[in-house]
Amino acid sequence: MWAYIARRLLIFPVTLLGLSILVFSLSAFLTPEERLMAYIHSPLQVRGPEVVAQMLEKHGLTDPLYEQYWRWLKGVLQGNLGFSTTAQEPVAQAIAKRLPATLELVLLAIIPIILGGIVLGVLSAAHHNKPLDHGMRLIAITGWSMPTFLLALLIMMLFYGELRWFLPQRLSYWAKDIVLSAEFVRYTGLNILDGMLNGRWDIVGDALRHIMMPVLSLVLVDWAALCRITRSSMLESLHQDYVRTARAKGQQERIVVFRHALRNALLPAVTFGGMLVAWLLAGVVITETIFNYEGVGSFAAAAAQQLDFAGILGFAMFFGTLMISMNLIVDLTYAFLDPRVRLD
Repeated sequence: MWAYIARRLLIFPVTLLGLSILVFSLSAFLTPEERLMAYIHSPLQVRGPEVVAQMLEKHGLTDPLYEQYWRWLKGVLQGNLGFSTTAQEPVAQAIAKRLPATLELVLLAIIPIILGGIVLGVLSAAHHNKPLDHGMRLIAITGWSMPTFLLALLIMMLFYGELRWFLPQRLSYWAKDIVLSAEFVRYTGLNILDGMLNGRWDIVGDALRHIMMPVLSLVLVDWAALCRITRSSMLESLHQDYVRTARAKGQQERIVVFRHALRNALLPAVTFGGMLVAWLLAGVVITETIFNYEGVGSFAAAAAQQLDFAGILGFAMFFGTLMISMNLIVDLTYAFLDPRVRLD
């Protein structure tokens, strides 16, 4: 086990290095002037062609691409991801500032996604070809087949346009003024938790009204996907010989399903769930953009729209680190769920 962990940790920086090379190589499609945007903090810095030429030479943007990559990589290792023209601040600071918003969204969405998807997928498989199974399959297929942007727009039309129950953005203007004031202590950056710790239940209520629509959008889509994966895996497990043996011994169906079949059926669900957590933490771009939710995903979308080269590279490295880390966690989890998996 420990040898496997050591090997994976050694592969970790190598994989990140390969990712950085792949992402940075895309800059070859940009002109030096476009890549110069990563070093400009204000339009006042560019006052003519002569200044542009001087800045191109200063930052080595006319040098061979491998030299530019090496300089960028040394900056990344020192925590410098460049300056984001979209956020008007360093990329690392922009991501760190928006990460609590995405984390709050993930924490509220991931529990109903995982619990609902696994439990309902198991129940659907246990009642195979019965009315419950047909109903769950219909709902899951509909939810998974619907485009994310369409579902998000429908949710906004219903709960904001018609019912006025929930609101877009992250906070109302009056609540944002209170949160940014000196009297409000920012313990975690999570509006709901900080509101509780400050005893401001009006802030908690306002934060919940704003976060429910993106949470609902994520839950409906990802719950449907996890439900289908769990159902398919559970059906396969229920037809294995060890399950037939358990039934032949006269054990109750509940014990057969949840004690014998479920453990192996969880392996695909764990893989999907682990990658889902990383994807949500990296920021769901479409969901955050539609609901004007100020998280990491909306920052990445804005950076792409404005050709913010430094912002795009920083987000790619952030996302890649999360995915590689979660992949390691998923592989280690396999050992506890399936003793046939040998990690030594």
